[in-house]
Amino acid sequence: MTGTGAVLEVEHLTKRFDGVTAVDDVSFSARRGEILGLLGPNGAGKTTTIQLLLGLTAPTSGHVRVFGLELPSHRRAILQRVNFSSAYISLPFNLSVRENLEVFGRLYGVKDRSERIARLLEMFEIPDVANTVTGKLSSGQVTRVNLCKAFLNDPEILFLDEPTASLDPDIAEKVRSALKRVQRERGVTILYTSHNMREIELVCDRVIFLSRGRVVAEGTPREILERADAESLEKVFITIARGGAIR
Repeated sequence: MTGTGAVLEVEHLTKRFDGVTAVDDVSFSARRGEILGLLGPNGAGKTTTIQLLLGLTAPTSGHVRVFGLELPSHRRAILQRVNFSSAYISLPFNLSVRENLEVFGRLYGVKDRSERIARLLEMFEIPDVANTVTGKLSSGQVTRVNLCKAFLNDPEILFLDEPTASLDPDIAEKVRSALKRVQRERGVTILYTSHNMREIELVCDRVIFLSRGRVVAEGTPREILERADAESLEKVFITIARGGAIR
């Protein structure tokens, strides 16, 4: 880990939709250079939390500070230094991979775009698809193109939603290695969601489990396993998904 200062601070974050509480008094922080897992079953509040952290929706109550700046009043300045990737977001199908990345590079104000795009395509081992129309890519290739897009502006904080979804085990391992290398070399803070608990154990420095919008466990993977007296995070996940409690 490259630093100890908190670059993301969440205090008593709550979001209600028509009387339904999706995020319920959530507080946590993420340090510079940390990979923090945000975990939980479907409907736990992960997606809503990420939307709140990106300023895509306003909280009912609570505060989010990024780089010491308050959302939403400093959202533009914050978003210049962060990025987001999801395996479930589609890029324009009728543009080539290079054209898609060029468009986003212009939006992000990236200098030396061609060189940056070429390096990222190499990093995620897809230089051969640069001129391929995005609509003809496999789901695994699309996932890696999305990761290239996410790294275009050299973000200080990266939100990754299921970053290895649709990847075979070999490519998934290479993606994890690339993410760990960028974390180590650049000190990037990564907020990481996944349903692959083995992957979380391999990648994350610390994890937060959500259930019904509330934080029910937080700590390093080892700390949570010891508290839960469980042999794997998958067992912990199943316990939480079925309404069980973690000490």
